[in-house]
Amino acid sequence: MDQRSGIRYVVWIVAVAVLVGLAVAVSSRLDTRPAIPVQPQTENIKAGETLYTNNCASCHGVLLEGQKDWWKEGAGGELPAPPHDETGHTWHHGDGLLFDYTKYGGMAALEVRGIKNFKSGMPGFDKVLSDQEIRDILTFIKSTWSEEVRAVQEARTRTEQ
Repeated sequence: MDQRSGIRYVVWIVAVAVLVGLAVAVSSRLDTRPAIPVQPQTENIKAGETLYTNNCASCHGVLLEGQKDWWKEGAGGELPAPPHDETGHTWHHGDGLLFDYTKYGGMAALEVRGIKNFKSGMPGFDKVLSDQEIRDILTFIKSTWSEEVRAVQEARTRTEQ
C-alpha cells in the first residue's frame, strides 16, 4: 500500500467512525417508541375552514364559539353544541375521538368506548363528508388554537392510542 492509499484508508476509517458516533449519539436522543398511527396531517386549512362553515358553524358557531350555555343539559337531556375554540373542551380529546365523533356522531363514538346512554345531538357526518374532509375540518379547528393548547391536544392523541 502506498502512502496515498494509506492516507485515504485512514481518512475513510475516521469518517466511518465519526458517522457511526453521530448515529449513536442521535439515536440515543430520539424517542424510540414506535410511531402512533394518527390522522394524517393536512395542510389544507382553507378547505377545512370552508367545510367547517358549510357543515359545522350552524351549531358550533361561525367563530367556533358554540351554543349558549353549552355545558347545561337541554330539556331532552342533550348538551348544546360546545365551542371548538380554546374555551371549550374539544382540545381535551385526542384525534381519534374527535374524528370518530364527527364521522359517526356523538352517541356512536362514545358507545364503542364503553359510554352508554349518553345523549348527544351531534349527528354522524359519514354520509356527508369524506374522511379527508373531516381531517381538514379538524386541522382548521386546531389551527385556531395556541401552540400550548395544540401541544396538550397532541399529547392526548398519543395517549389514546
